[in-house]
Amino acid sequence: MNQLGRPPVRHFLDLRDFDTATLRHLLTLAAQLKRHPVQPLLTGRTLALLFEKPSTRTRVSFEVAMRQLGGAVTVLTDRDMQLGRGETVADTARVLSRYVDAIMLRTDRVWKLTELAAHATIPVINGLTEASHPCQLMADILTFEEHRGPIEGRKIAWLGDGNNVARSWVEAAIRFGFTLHMASPADCEIPSALQDWARAEGGQITITRNPEEAAEGAAAVVTDCWVSMSDDPGRDARSLAAYRVTADLMARAAPDALFLHCLPAHRGEEVTSDVIDGRWSVVFDEAENRLHAQKAILAWLLGDRC
Repeated sequence: MNQLGRPPVRHFLDLRDFDTATLRHLLTLAAQLKRHPVQPLLTGRTLALLFEKPSTRTRVSFEVAMRQLGGAVTVLTDRDMQLGRGETVADTARVLSRYVDAIMLRTDRVWKLTELAAHATIPVINGLTEASHPCQLMADILTFEEHRGPIEGRKIAWLGDGNNVARSWVEAAIRFGFTLHMASPADCEIPSALQDWARAEGGQITITRNPEEAAEGAAAVVTDCWVSMSDDPGRDARSLAAYRVTADLMARAAPDALFLHCLPAHRGEEVTSDVIDGRWSVVFDEAENRLHAQKAILAWLLGDRC
């Protein structure tokens, strides 16, 4: 209870904030809601979707998720909000807390998410920041386990930029107990502070410059765009060319290895078309599972029986 005698507000900001049992509960709930997608769990509830960064999957999946659960959504872009005209994040949080039941923020400034959650009296969901993408990881783990069973103890390979999705893969490795082999150029690897946290948590994280070594025997190979939305579009990606996921590289992974990518993909850059369209690929299952994973998060944050 807080000082007003109310239970603390639940947020969904990063995977590291939760224990394994809670994340496992969310995956179980996601699987149940995938089998029975339309349920009136959130009738009368409203979700505000705040977009400072453009979106296809995040917007559509959250809108459909909320509506299938019986709730409503209101969407605000940076052109609609007073945040871009001088209003503070704290004041925005206080106002929206009087109107809606939860807020999803997609931004390239993690401090905005942190401040929104600090001042909101309703749940806040991380829809993406430059530092992490936890909703995507819940969909990724759900997808892997649908196809290959428990991820615990398996080897997963990440190739390419140590971006926000890669950082959430590190947190997922700790919480779900799998080994993560990351191959990146020196100037693109995950931050040293995250490496230190992973070691302190007892995580099995290996960082290499060799993509073949990372992929060897892996149960899944994962990558993302070389230039993320928060990056300089003029960034030189030549150092990442050696980390492109090709059919030859997938042949080094386990015989039944999966290929995952959160999309959108730049075909011919981080992955070749024969991989993303090939037998390894589950990228469209992964995209669909954003809907089910986020539905579980919403039900858990707002539902009385979840």
